[in-house]
Amino acid sequence: MRITVVGGGVIGLLTAIECVRAAGVDAVDLVDAGPIPSPSATSNDRLRVVRALHRREPALTRAAAQAHAGWMDVEDQVGSRFYHPAGALTAMPVQDAAAELAVLTAAGAKAWTLSPDELAGRYPRIRFPDGTGAVLEATAGVVLADHALVALARWLSRRPEVRLHPHKRVVEISQNDQGALIRCADGGTHTADRVVMAAGPWSRELVPAAISSDLTLYRQTVLSYRAPKWFRDSTGMPAVLGLGPARDAWLMPTVPQSDAPLRLSAASACRPVDEMTDRVTPDQWRAHLVDVFSELFPDFDPAAVVDSTDGFYLAERTRGGPMLATYGAGTVLAYAACGGMSFKFAPQIARAIADRAVGAPPRPTGLDSVDRPRHLAAVGEE
Repeated sequence: MRITVVGGGVIGLLTAIECVRAAGVDAVDLVDAGPIPSPSATSNDRLRVVRALHRREPALTRAAAQAHAGWMDVEDQVGSRFYHPAGALTAMPVQDAAAELAVLTAAGAKAWTLSPDELAGRYPRIRFPDGTGAVLEATAGVVLADHALVALARWLSRRPEVRLHPHKRVVEISQNDQGALIRCADGGTHTADRVVMAAGPWSRELVPAAISSDLTLYRQTVLSYRAPKWFRDSTGMPAVLGLGPARDAWLMPTVPQSDAPLRLSAASACRPVDEMTDRVTPDQWRAHLVDVFSELFPDFDPAAVVDSTDGFYLAERTRGGPMLATYGAGTVLAYAACGGMSFKFAPQIARAIADRAVGAPPRPTGLDSVDRPRHLAAVGEE
């Protein structure tokens, strides 16, 4: 069986690895419009948080509880270290903490609650609203995302059955008598028995209209903030979520012995847009996040914001998360919407996609939109 994967981000790379490991696969081609791994992929970032707790979403929490082990398995497979257990702190009204903890621990995660006094004592330089408690999740961590993508691509480059095709922009995926036909902008073509399309925010250009019409493109602004002395002197600072009155702001920590800046953002800095442009942050969105974190950190210094960047991702229009679709009589599997949280689930998602690509029973991910993909009869179905 010949499988072509379109997209050099985390889902594309991991799916290619899973296809290599599957029985009956003779050749795997990985195609991307840029270098492999792709520096413009949504997943190519300094840090990504891997955590289980998703407030008021027990099914999602149960699914995410498997992500910790999934990333450690990936490290073992490729022989590289890029996942660092750091913990994750989710702030919430104190009366909600016990119920959220019960869901989390039932899923197998190690965690405990913090009272308002404990929260203030541990993190005195963060301003929490009155009546805020938290759940502290020990079995959570951060992935050095850019390091991980390099390690995955390196592993693939050493496999004789894998061919990497960087700088090949795919413009069309269609069917022919041999299965699927992939056409590139330079006129080159590839044929395959199955195609996995994992092109991130570029997916709308390649999927049928029946799918692209259900996808929303989002643009997110993130600040890079030079860690103040109180933070550098702290030990074991976790990722912190649920900050602010709207509980939509978050802080992504650095890894131990790193002087990399903190990453700061909020859901309020994520907005739908019509198209991808550059990644330069408009002044109004940088100023918005500076205002948000000036309220959250009493000693916040705007001059310590060393950078700001914008990224793009697609989400399914009604549920806001990922979407898996199959079409072309099953010859094309499109991970068409990555959602804003896809990275943590990437090992599970890649396994499930690869299972479907090779005709094996798909292992469940716990994500309904992946475990029950949309099915279209033909490539061009409207």
